[in-house]
Amino acid sequence: MSLYSRITQVAVHLPDDRQTARAIEDRLHEHSGVRVPAGLLQRLYGLEERVVAADGDLPSGLASHAVGRVLTQADLEPGEVDLLLFAAVSADVQEPANAHIVAAQTGLSCPVFDVSNACNSVLNALEVADAFIRTGRYRRILIACGETLSRLSRWNLTPTTLRTGLTSLTGGDMGAALLVEASPRPGIIAHTFMANSAGWPAATLFNPHHAPDGPPGLHIDSEKLLASFLGIDTRAAQWLKEQHADPNEHGLVCLHQPSVPFVRTFCERLNIQPDTVVPTFHRTGNMGAATIPLQLAHAADQGRLRPGTQVVLFGMASGASGGVMLISW
Repeated sequence: MSLYSRITQVAVHLPDDRQTARAIEDRLHEHSGVRVPAGLLQRLYGLEERVVAADGDLPSGLASHAVGRVLTQADLEPGEVDLLLFAAVSADVQEPANAHIVAAQTGLSCPVFDVSNACNSVLNALEVADAFIRTGRYRRILIACGETLSRLSRWNLTPTTLRTGLTSLTGGDMGAALLVEASPRPGIIAHTFMANSAGWPAATLFNPHHAPDGPPGLHIDSEKLLASFLGIDTRAAQWLKEQHADPNEHGLVCLHQPSVPFVRTFCERLNIQPDTVVPTFHRTGNMGAATIPLQLAHAADQGRLRPGTQVVLFGMASGASGGVMLISW
């Protein structure tokens, strides 16, 4: 009998604090003296507010909250998990793997490692989990994500650096977890991944320990970043045609959401009906690798994600890289 993998549980942990777009603009002026037009973040990015973690919260802690919820939902003990993958932009440490910290906090004793590919980290972790389960290596895999992207905000901007620093003010914080299990019927049906690595300079966060001469903080050239995705979107559309998959017929699309205009443009280029997408950015900010599980969790709460629901997952990450995954819930 063929063995497949299925996403059987999803859970998120959203901190209680919120920061409005207006409060972000006011803080920027307070710290840097730069006064941007009122409402600029909403006009440029569609941001109304973002989720902000408490000062003491770390990516591992946010991820651990979500892992605990998944275990409770699935009625599982920590010892029943075969593998833990930590997948996020954010990290407590560079050494050791952050997955060790999450495992220690949640009582897991299974093998662990990190999967890192910017905002595509969770989607790539699903790719890894699918391969492991299909080959019989593991039967039950947890994917944990913890993002504290609000801490990448560059409050010391100048009129000169505003162009590459403004996007840093849109990041949000949360934890997410997905449970992937072996199944006799297809859950993760098919996927494809692609990259345009020549576009990597468009969005950078240099490691100050190993690349001390790199510019400090998160730098994003939005025009160059968007240009780096050209071709990736058309290849994704072509792959969907080859799979005879129409996102509009599936009825539920989850995609990376770095801004509201980005989502709108992406849908237009791939002829996706906007009402198939679960909007999150406007009320949370850019959740990095946690964006897709956040949308799945919201869809479940809204009654849009039920057993048998066909879903298209689109991942887009700086680098640039892209991915498309077809799943049946």
